[in-house]
Amino acid sequence: MRLLRVPRREVVIRPITRNALLVVSSILTALVASSAAAAPRLEGKRAEAERVLAQIQQIDAQLDLAVDAYNGAQIELDATEEEQRLNRRHLRIARANYRKAQAAVASRLISLYKDGDASFVEFLLGSNSVGELVDRLDTVDRVSEQDVRIIEDIVSFRQEIRRHERRLRRARAKQAKVVRELAARRAAVEGQLEERQRLLDTIKDQIADLEAEEAARQRRLEAQALARLAAQTPLQELASQVPSPEGLGATAPPARYGGVVGIAVQYLGIPYLWAGAAPDTGFDCSGFIMYVYAQIGVSLPHNAAAQFGYGTPVSREQLEPGDLVFFNGLGHNGIYIGAGQFIHSPHTGEVVKISSLGEAWYAATYVGAKRL
Repeated sequence: MRLLRVPRREVVIRPITRNALLVVSSILTALVASSAAAAPRLEGKRAEAERVLAQIQQIDAQLDLAVDAYNGAQIELDATEEEQRLNRRHLRIARANYRKAQAAVASRLISLYKDGDASFVEFLLGSNSVGELVDRLDTVDRVSEQDVRIIEDIVSFRQEIRRHERRLRRARAKQAKVVRELAARRAAVEGQLEERQRLLDTIKDQIADLEAEEAARQRRLEAQALARLAAQTPLQELASQVPSPEGLGATAPPARYGGVVGIAVQYLGIPYLWAGAAPDTGFDCSGFIMYVYAQIGVSLPHNAAAQFGYGTPVSREQLEPGDLVFFNGLGHNGIYIGAGQFIHSPHTGEVVKISSLGEAWYAATYVGAKRL
């Protein structure tokens, strides 16, 4: 059998020419230069995102105040509408009473006429006004106590009608003013929201990364809060409500509503909605607190500044779960949950979440706390 020989091929290693070195060197230089240029670009993007986020935070702070002012105006509008309702009711009653008094006078006049007491009839008909009639009653000898009471009732009911008519006119004028104010505040809020969205659109990619990081952080904080709640036995909860010996001289009463924390955490993740106060639609800051406290029978207004008027001031060192914490000139608030943290509905684009009193913005804008 004849074997076929395959001729050997020699591999020739040629030296790298100067031109080849120049090409490789150029490629490496370009790659290094590209990496070096990318770093400043990334840093520039990060700096730009931070600048835009700072602008958005400023808008959010202004929105807190604008939304709370809107809620305050809505409370005022509700009050004027209630005032009108009561005055309309009182006006109806006064008019009904006035008609009854008029009928009583007519009946009395008929009776006097039938009895032939023409002088008293002339006296009644000769009076220019009800007030003049009352003033002249003392000069008539034959006026009975019943006649006096009937005439006085007419005067009283007429005065009451006029009083409620004046109050109703004032309430309606006030309502119109508040409605105009509400419309202006709504326009201001919506304008700021549009500006906020425009800025957000410029850093969409960076925001997506930040939101993912914040979502992970919120999951950790929620787990920690739930663990603290689970670890607190009823006995511990009762003990936390008894003032310590060294705190007996403090002005703040013992905390009574630590249980609201367990209610509040059920709404973590509910979206922010300005002027919102229900889980199916969304919450703003004061709407969230109002809703949570309503679950335990405590009624609060839908306004952070107004909520600050409730309860007793408590120092930061004495904070207990359930205390209300306030920020940004009373434009924002939340519920303290312990461990230096509070739960709140922050602003547009956010959800009910847990934040720390030590975070820069909250530490810088902290106003105080109240214990209900």
